[in-house]
Amino acid sequence: MTLYSWFVFFLAVQIIHFLGTWKLYQAAGRKSWEAAIPVYNSIVLMKMIGRPTWWTLLLFIPIINLIMFPVVWVETLRTFNKRSTLDTILGLFTLGFYIYYVNYTQKLEYRAERQLTPENKTADTISSLLFAIIVATLVHTYVVQPYTIPTSSLEKSLLIGDFLFVSKINYGPRVPMTTVALPMVHDSIPLTKKKSYLSWPQLPYFRLPAIQKIKRCDIVVFNWPADTVHYFFEPKGRPGVIKPIDKKSNYVKRCVGIPGDTLSIKDGYVFINGQKLVLPERAKPQYSYAVALDEKTPIDFETIIRELDITDSYYFRVEEDSLGNRVQKRDTLYFNSLTEVGTERFKSTPGVTAVVRKIDRQDDNRIFPHINKWSQDNMGPIYIPEAGKTVALNNVSLPFYKEIITNYEGNKLTIEGSKFLINGKPATTYTFKQNYYWMMGDNRHNSEDSRYWGYVPENHIVGKPVFIWMSWDTNGKGINKIRWSRVFTTVDGEGQPQSYFKYFLIVLALYFVGDFIWKKRRENKA
Repeated sequence: MTLYSWFVFFLAVQIIHFLGTWKLYQAAGRKSWEAAIPVYNSIVLMKMIGRPTWWTLLLFIPIINLIMFPVVWVETLRTFNKRSTLDTILGLFTLGFYIYYVNYTQKLEYRAERQLTPENKTADTISSLLFAIIVATLVHTYVVQPYTIPTSSLEKSLLIGDFLFVSKINYGPRVPMTTVALPMVHDSIPLTKKKSYLSWPQLPYFRLPAIQKIKRCDIVVFNWPADTVHYFFEPKGRPGVIKPIDKKSNYVKRCVGIPGDTLSIKDGYVFINGQKLVLPERAKPQYSYAVALDEKTPIDFETIIRELDITDSYYFRVEEDSLGNRVQKRDTLYFNSLTEVGTERFKSTPGVTAVVRKIDRQDDNRIFPHINKWSQDNMGPIYIPEAGKTVALNNVSLPFYKEIITNYEGNKLTIEGSKFLINGKPATTYTFKQNYYWMMGDNRHNSEDSRYWGYVPENHIVGKPVFIWMSWDTNGKGINKIRWSRVFTTVDGEGQPQSYFKYFLIVLALYFVGDFIWKKRRENKA
């Protein structure tokens, strides 16, 4: 929806509210016109029903207001002596329009001094639960969100099974664009394949002020730009579901290119503006390697693999014999992902004759911008768009920016011969409306990232991972499933990660001891 559409919708809601409540305002000793003034009418209504003025703010926060509206409907009915279970059910299941019936057909009895606390245990439980949901949704949407690492694309920096807290504050909380959705769930209802939201209406993109900008090498959570869900709730063979921006799948990668950068990848190494990108100490990029072996020398591979904590797959070379059977050859061991430390370890191992890194030089049409020109290890230079910057528009540049012009920035692009028309007007240049970023996994040969689907728009940015509160190793057993060295560690920072879990336990113990002593002292004084 456009801003104009939202303005019309907002006015329509105000008119509906006025027509359905003006007599209620009169019965409460207010003026009928007060029900017609936007925002002010909500402030007055809060006073009428005996609730704090700050509740008004909650009525205008997306997602939160979906919880607040039913609460206000019920509170309004009870304020005018409609307290039965039937009144509550009618108020909820008519989406508040039962108030129209009360407003025009019932004798209005305003209870200014009504009891605000719930009159029974069930109502008290529901009230407490709603308040908890509201607070949790506010925190989840605007402050911090839990996230689980599902893949090994950032292996060694972030592991499969890491449970993170993702800060929305660092890069600025994004106001939800999808206005009708279940709180605290993403794109689908848990344990079902049903979507958790309505695609309409949509708010325009808006982000609250940030405390920092995205820097090169930051680990970032974002909505996957290329996401279209297949088999979400449509039969096989359908094209997929186009999701709203804030309901696209959450990805986590390392930002290696920021707006205005020119990026190249040479033999797997990233270069920014002609200089090789220097990664932080905690980043441990991995590549695929072939380890050549002397078959006569025995090697304890299990010990080395456990020592290096190799988690991605590895396998011996296989070839076909004269009968067409696949035969394992123990002269070469292939690793999908190996760090620099790992390669040095193998090079120093007796029986290893060579360690060769895989370098992909084969042109691949899967690689952005899908013109069968580059490979995952050799590509560029690529300009990363910056808001307000202008680029020439021609047959060479179009593959890089077509998706930006049409999908990410909402223009209509048509090509007539050698001419380009944007929104029906001839164009030889294009000026970007927002910033873009280039995201990659540290696991270079096992990561679906910007090399395959291109730029990440600023309006797709979710937040910054800041803290690992739990790490779960699916290959472990019992208590060993927990990676204790990763519990309560920070994601960013200088040096190697350090667990603060023991300090947390110490503080927790001191709190309980102090609380016990304090209560004992009070009992003795009494």
